[in-house]
Amino acid sequence: MRVDIFTIFPGIIAGPLRESLLGKAIADGLIDVRVHDIRDWSTDKRRSVDDEAFGGGPGMVMKPEPLFAAVESLDPERGRVILLSPAGRRLDRDLVHELAAEPHLTLICGRYEGVDERAVAQLPAEELSIGDYVLSGGELPALVVLEAVTRLIPGVIGKEESHEQDSFEDGILDHPHYTRPREFRGMEVPEVLVSGDHARIERWRREAAEAKTRRNRPDLLA
Repeated sequence: MRVDIFTIFPGIIAGPLRESLLGKAIADGLIDVRVHDIRDWSTDKRRSVDDEAFGGGPGMVMKPEPLFAAVESLDPERGRVILLSPAGRRLDRDLVHELAAEPHLTLICGRYEGVDERAVAQLPAEELSIGDYVLSGGELPALVVLEAVTRLIPGVIGKEESHEQDSFEDGILDHPHYTRPREFRGMEVPEVLVSGDHARIERWRREAAEAKTRRNRPDLLA
């Protein structure tokens, strides 16, 4: 998979690309991530990428000219173009799997009050949100999308069944996990997990996962 990320703060993106599973996947050639500074396509001395909003109001809006020029530099192949925006479709398990099947993603990181709406209409770019809240920009959401998608690329995770047991994969949250020591500050690991009875363990895990889902995310059970 190839991923092109357009941002005015490439430094925010750079660090995570060198770390953990994402960094290893890039080093191993399983995913090709290219980060572009939108200011490189600005045409004035100040490298401007924003301007005041028509109609007035607080804050600035990202200009269409450098943004269009930046994304169009990928032509003829831009892949699936996505604008990270709180006004977009909310990211969930199904959408992550959908994006992981794409050979090429182009992620645009919005800033300020937003991006000129003509980018959505004419690039075109589909808007995507990672939750019902507002951040200062789309860089962290872009990294969230990249991390979630990368985990599904074959070869990134050592054991493929690891993500098959993740939260949301079967419609509920993951079951609780325990490790050594068996006793910690008076709290014991559930006896069933050290029983060696795999059928009992699987039943316990399913019941514990449903209980945790009922407690933390009852909407999933609805």
